[in-house]
Amino acid sequence: MSRSVRAVTPGTKIMEVASLMCLYRFHGLPVVDDAGRLIGVISEKDVLHSLFPTMDHLVSEGMHSVDLDRQMGRYGEVLELHVEDLMAHEPISVDVDMHLLRAATVMVRHNFRRIPVVENGLLVGMLSLGDVHKAIFHANISGSLKSR
Repeated sequence: MSRSVRAVTPGTKIMEVASLMCLYRFHGLPVVDDAGRLIGVISEKDVLHSLFPTMDHLVSEGMHSVDLDRQMGRYGEVLELHVEDLMAHEPISVDVDMHLLRAATVMVRHNFRRIPVVENGLLVGMLSLGDVHKAIFHANISGSLKSR
């Protein structure tokens, strides 16, 4: 698990989030309140979603009527929004004491490569599938696995 986590608040502008995503290749960021409690997640999909035509538009007008260049041009409007406008409000996370393979199962079930780690609701880290693999590798190589 990485304890050095970049998180944002609900009031953070999407411009800052998009910059972090593009410059540092973050695919999503945890959202915390002033006390450090995990309250959401903002992903690239959340940021880009508003540029996609709505299903109602597609049903009534058809895909041929969508001006994709105009849709892309609306990105500037999205950058003016705040995290609270686009974030997922019920984040999936794992507890710091959760067994490594149980945490990995949660990640695989939800098709996540990374997941926030919390302790008493506070964000304490991020766990990646690479972290899981590395821990399992080291436990097997060092012989530190507990046998039952």
